[in-house]
Amino acid sequence: MPDLTDLGLSKYEAEAYHALVDAGPTTARELSEVSDVPMGRIYDVLGSIESRQLARSQDASRPKKYVAVDPDAALDRLLAARERELDAEADQYAAVADELRGELTEPPEPDEGYWTAEVGADDAVERLVEQIDDADESIYNVSHTVPTSIDVDAASNRIGDHLVDALERGVTIRFLVSPTLLEDVADDPKLSRLEAYENFEARVGDSVHGDVTIVDGVEVRLDLPNPIAPDEAFAVIDHTDPSFATRVREAFDRGWVAADPIDG
Repeated sequence: MPDLTDLGLSKYEAEAYHALVDAGPTTARELSEVSDVPMGRIYDVLGSIESRQLARSQDASRPKKYVAVDPDAALDRLLAARERELDAEADQYAAVADELRGELTEPPEPDEGYWTAEVGADDAVERLVEQIDDADESIYNVSHTVPTSIDVDAASNRIGDHLVDALERGVTIRFLVSPTLLEDVADDPKLSRLEAYENFEARVGDSVHGDVTIVDGVEVRLDLPNPIAPDEAFAVIDHTDPSFATRVREAFDRGWVAADPIDG
């Protein structure tokens, strides 16, 4: 169950504020007696929550009394302070990441081709997003169907955003899809976002029967269906080999020439 410590207060600060809300105007000693805050800590704790504008002191009274700020106002102030702290942390992390980008270099391409594999629909989407972000020149995609195991709306929104980013970077993107897939996505407004870019093209071909992506002419992604349930995504194999990618690209080009442009 959430409490005030989740918004940045210490245990004693949260206890003191709760006790003030319940007790009304109260001296430090009285507050210590009705809360779990020891007398040796009560003045420091009251000073802290007063500095956070969660409590006010009545200096005219002797001994001094304290009163809690309205809970709605107190929560708004705690939330705003927490958001400022998180924004500052995010800026710090972003600065660190930018600095590391300047220090870390691209790994050398291997002398021989290599492959990796991911199993499961979620990992497949994650890897695709990573490939889109890594693309510098081109993404050529052949798509037959959308696996039923993928959350289509969530995945297409996310993938669409990253494709737009790639198009903004000048990456050439070509989609070669089956009539079945085109029927499923024809009315999807996310497709029109991509069609607005001159470096995006899409065609439909009757010969499309698989799911393959070629990235920058060197990396080939093969999407494998579940052999027991073909409508479900099963695994992704990534093969990085320029000569292999060239052969796949040649097959893509043949299919592309035979396909029909998709009217926007």
